[in-house]
Amino acid sequence: MYENAFPNKRYKHTIDFLKEVIPDTNQKILDLGIRNPFVDVMEREGYTVQNTTGEDLDLDTSVVQTDSYDVVTAFEIFEHLLSPFHVVNAIKGDKIVASIPLKLWFASAYRSKTDSWDRHYHEFEDWQFDWIFEKAGWEIKKSIKFTNPVKKIGIRPILRKFTPRYYLVYAERIK
Repeated sequence: MYENAFPNKRYKHTIDFLKEVIPDTNQKILDLGIRNPFVDVMEREGYTVQNTTGEDLDLDTSVVQTDSYDVVTAFEIFEHLLSPFHVVNAIKGDKIVASIPLKLWFASAYRSKTDSWDRHYHEFEDWQFDWIFEKAGWEIKKSIKFTNPVKKIGIRPILRKFTPRYYLVYAERIK
């Protein structure tokens, strides 16, 4: 179903992780960000997913301040925000599954030349991402890192075969 190609490799790692940490597909998921192809993957696996509608989460966190969901997912969202701490802190739910692209020492942060939204304000090191959750009152229960090789020739593509690019975490609210 998922081949070893972008974005399918990332999707496979992400759905396998989600199924491991949230095995109950009856839990309602609030996915931060507009509907995207990975939502189709989650729904094919039996999850019920509602997306946010594109509101600027740096300015308005009200969408996560409700108890109408059991789990929040945030896949490659926090790197686009100026202040992801405020969103993580505002979440009313007890469970979150989130991923980010990791900062690569051999490549600068991603910035689209054609799309003003498609740029990364942050590319985190794992400890920085963990710290956001810990400071906001969450305990990270599980995390993984994985690579994302590309089919190009050069030094960077070789480094991408061995250097983790993505970081996934599952955290629960400390009560």
